[in-house]
Amino acid sequence: MRYRASKHDCDACSMKPRCCPNTPARKIPRSMHEGARDMARAIATTDEYVTSRRQRKKVEMLFGHLKRILRLDRLRLRGPHGARDEFQLAAAAQNLRKLAKLLPNGPLWMPA
Repeated sequence: MRYRASKHDCDACSMKPRCCPNTPARKIPRSMHEGARDMARAIATTDEYVTSRRQRKKVEMLFGHLKRILRLDRLRLRGPHGARDEFQLAAAAQNLRKLAKLLPNGPLWMPA
């Protein structure tokens, strides 16, 4: 989609020699999705968006830890029940690691 200014508007503008010196009017390519992009840019400047981005980062870091450290990048059990059980075991292991770090003297043992 292309925005095209009228020749009448461009002739009255003082920026015409710098803006469109070789054409009678200015043509600006504009995507049909630019309205949605403008709305997304406006939302990204709000305090609520910053808060939600911080919360999403925490969740994504937990999933990244599950995939990288606990090697949950691939499920080994079959079916939805096996996947659920495997994920719950990995989440329990992750929670136990967090609890061990909360001990006043640190963890009593270090996992291999």
